[in-house]
Amino acid sequence: MRLLGRMVMLALLALANTGPASAQQATPPELALWRLDCGEIVINQYGAFFSDTYQYPAGPKTVVGSCYLIRHGDRYMLWDTGLTDALIGGGFSNAQQTLSLRRSLVDQLREIGVRPEQIEIIGISHWHFDHTGQARHFPQARLLMGAGDLELLRLPSPPDADSAEALAHWLTGDGKVQALTADHDVFGDGRVMLLKTPGHTPGHNALLVRLASGPVLLTGDIYHFTEQVENRGVPPFNHDRADSLASMDRFDRIARNLGARVIIQHEAADVAKLPPFPEAAR
Repeated sequence: MRLLGRMVMLALLALANTGPASAQQATPPELALWRLDCGEIVINQYGAFFSDTYQYPAGPKTVVGSCYLIRHGDRYMLWDTGLTDALIGGGFSNAQQTLSLRRSLVDQLREIGVRPEQIEIIGISHWHFDHTGQARHFPQARLLMGAGDLELLRLPSPPDADSAEALAHWLTGDGKVQALTADHDVFGDGRVMLLKTPGHTPGHNALLVRLASGPVLLTGDIYHFTEQVENRGVPPFNHDRADSLASMDRFDRIARNLGARVIIQHEAADVAKLPPFPEAAR
């Protein structure tokens, strides 16, 4: 009987430990996600440039550059850093494209009360210049990036000199950098995950953010615009066609299984699925 009484007491203590105080301690940090304006790109001949099977008509086509701020409790992460802010007030144009940028990341962060030095982590989806342009403003941040992409940018003659310059602080060993070869749990609780999705580049990653309102999937450049989702248009400049198609399949399956809100980062209509800045999705 004494043993039975002790078991009952232990059970009551366990129930007591699941009360309001314990529940409060177990409450996860709040997640918030802001969309940030990171430029505009007019592709002059997108038909030839974005499909290796001639699926699209001749250009031009306008796409957006977008970046994202994630707040996990009191910790901040940037996802991609867009076009360089050297474009503000001038822009750039050549036979292939026209680039423009209205506001810097630092200026947008200031509007919502976030200082550059508060950014703890920068996640870069891939090495292309329209995703790396303003990283240099956050030298204290730890860079998360695919190992294959970092290897390319560290070559004596990198494939994108602008990106190599933008990320020089990390590529030369001065900055904190983590080279990723698999999916990565950013904050250790499974709610912000870099997803290994090679093909567009060898180290390409997408991002999953599990907000309280539902999961959001940010594509990086798995897709550039809506038509690619259905017709599987693979740009001829992608690193690997088979990997590109496999990553599209994986990404789509994750989206279906989680019921996620998909944001194609270069598609204005998709970016508009998130609240307009300075509001945040939660």
